[in-house]
Amino acid sequence: MVDDFGRRNVSARCAECQASDSYHDLPEGANDPAQAEPRTRPESATFALPMKRLEVEEHRVASFDDTELAYHVVGEGAPVLLANGLCGSWRAWSHQLEYFRDRYQFVSWDYRGLYRSGRPPDADAVDIADHAEDAIAVMDAAGITSTAIFGWSMGVQVALEIFRRAPDRVRALVLVNGVAGSPWTTAFRSARIGALIPPVLSLLRTVPSLTQAATERFMQMPETVTWAKRVGLAGQTLDEEIFHQLASSFVDLDMDLYLHTLERLGQHDAKDVLETLDVPVLVITGDRDLFTPRAAAEQMVRDVRGAELLVVPGGTHYVAVEYPELVNLRIEKFLRERGYVASAL
Repeated sequence: MVDDFGRRNVSARCAECQASDSYHDLPEGANDPAQAEPRTRPESATFALPMKRLEVEEHRVASFDDTELAYHVVGEGAPVLLANGLCGSWRAWSHQLEYFRDRYQFVSWDYRGLYRSGRPPDADAVDIADHAEDAIAVMDAAGITSTAIFGWSMGVQVALEIFRRAPDRVRALVLVNGVAGSPWTTAFRSARIGALIPPVLSLLRTVPSLTQAATERFMQMPETVTWAKRVGLAGQTLDEEIFHQLASSFVDLDMDLYLHTLERLGQHDAKDVLETLDVPVLVITGDRDLFTPRAAAEQMVRDVRGAELLVVPGGTHYVAVEYPELVNLRIEKFLRERGYVASAL
């Protein structure tokens, strides 16, 4: 099942959301916004309005190898585990947290050695499999027996690896801007460019201090967002406030460990997991995603029996913070139709 909303429809929806107190949910198969049914919209559901301050609890737990993990909890209701992208924490999901927090309890964790989590005793223990084991430790600490998992970017591979290791603990998967295999094979829609990424990462690891300083300077430059939009790395509707929050988290980041994690990400492959998935799966992508292109998302959907696909026109690798209202509505529909709601659990 594929949803591919036309550009005119998306812009019409966003314009109406900014001008009124209702949003519109397009019926199955509808192409004309005039056919949409008006629904009451919480004030905080649109990215055009400032969100309320999220109350996020931080906890800590020791993982399988005694790595100290920071994990975060917000909301109440049916559990949802957030597997983040490598470039950010739970803050990348701010719009989803605000929209769903009255119905779902979200649990997220910072990857080992990054942000507020401790460095692993073994610096080589940063495989996707290690992150999956961390997720299971967090689930145990949070008292979660089974859960839906939302994964973004690298988190898609982490989510699939969690299913490989503990399929009975996964109830549904929402996979956003990610791939099942090595992302370098599809990055920038060019195998030649992708082949250059591993040696570049190895080179950068030889000068971690310089890489750290350059990254911090680049992420904090006010022109960075404008440049990213101009070259197509980010969409025009990107939530710049969230972007700057994520950029600020790069200060004091362990750059060598970060780059090493990227190296291990490129070596991971969970394509064999796709044919074993027996839970509801929703794949979300943008048609302008240069890192994990639409074709890769479509291939995942073909490989997973009964999987659903949302393609967001104009969306890039950051679709959840570019078109959050559309993404939230589609996730809401998916969870409701697949029975993952508090009243059914």
